[in-house]
Amino acid sequence: MDSGLASVDIAIVGPGPVGTAAALASAQAGFTVALVGPANPRHDGRTVAVMDRSWQLLDQLGVASALEPEAAALNVMRLVDDTGSLFRRPPTEFRASEIGLDQFGFNVETATLAKALLAAAEADSRILRVPQAVKALEVSDGARLIRLADGATISARLVVGADGRKSVVRSEAGIGARDWSYPQSALTTIMRHSRAHRNVSTEFHTRRGPCTTVPLPGRRSSIVWMMAPDDAERLMAQDDAALALAIETRTHSILGHMSLDGPRGLTPMGGLSVERFSADRVALIGEAAHVFPPIGAQGLNLGMRDVMALRECLDQSDPGAATGLGAYDRNRSSDVRTRTGAVDALNRSLLSDMLPVDFARGFGLLALEQIGPLRRFVMRQGLNPSSAADPARAARPSPKT
Repeated sequence: MDSGLASVDIAIVGPGPVGTAAALASAQAGFTVALVGPANPRHDGRTVAVMDRSWQLLDQLGVASALEPEAAALNVMRLVDDTGSLFRRPPTEFRASEIGLDQFGFNVETATLAKALLAAAEADSRILRVPQAVKALEVSDGARLIRLADGATISARLVVGADGRKSVVRSEAGIGARDWSYPQSALTTIMRHSRAHRNVSTEFHTRRGPCTTVPLPGRRSSIVWMMAPDDAERLMAQDDAALALAIETRTHSILGHMSLDGPRGLTPMGGLSVERFSADRVALIGEAAHVFPPIGAQGLNLGMRDVMALRECLDQSDPGAATGLGAYDRNRSSDVRTRTGAVDALNRSLLSDMLPVDFARGFGLLALEQIGPLRRFVMRQGLNPSSAADPARAARPSPKT
């Protein structure tokens, strides 16, 4: 791209899975789109559980069929209290069939998802791909100007920040954020095992955080093991056989003998919340707007709900109009803040050994196990929260004629 001025309806900064999905959805809605930023694929054993509504979005965007051979269905999600608490409850299982679904969603490697979405965006003639870093964001007449590292400039009526926890778009738009850390790191990898997973994901709740097995095709599963940073560094330094034995022991050999079958990665745990989800001709999605630990398969799915809500709220004649962005902010505030608070509270409760906290967590699991209507309500809210569905559509401004 030369140093001249490109002009589009929507510029999306950040070509990760959420940003690329937003580019495809915006193009399908009839907007001209620029997808800005260098791709930075990470091969660190991370996977993502793409839940039902998010998978439907991927299908609408034309990438679900390409992902199906690389994805495993999630039919059952099991919670196991492995804290040693006096109030420890038996395992609690959530079954998709209980709410009329064949599966909650599908688990796929994050790098595979990112590659499929980016390939679809680069093949779409309606999307201008600009692999340059953003240096500044400026206000213009009825638009925002994006200044790039190579000196080029893009004019957009709406800029969407999908550029992660250290978002340049968020900072340049003057949107405040609260950032925090946990005394944990997440070790991620992919394992091969001797027993079939039967499409069951198991989340062991330990005193250092959850250790979760999530199905992949064949006798393979991804592992997300949250623990103290020193312990994580020690395990990362071990050879494959020693690490596999540690994971097998931590998961009580539920999947039999294990061996490493993919790369490994280590990510410090933290959280982020923003004071608002939009500003003058700017909207935030994905980890530019919310970050929390990988508990309950909420992270990427929350970002995909951002994409769906933004698509529903935008004014067709002016995607950066204040009315549409105001509707988007209201829609995301309830859903995101509820999810962030719930995940934060659960994670902190695992790190606490106070008896009242243990009792409250144990009572909550018992209620979910024993009270069918409550369990089904929680499952439905996890997949399709009422605050993130119809209100966005109802609040959408009518297109101007």
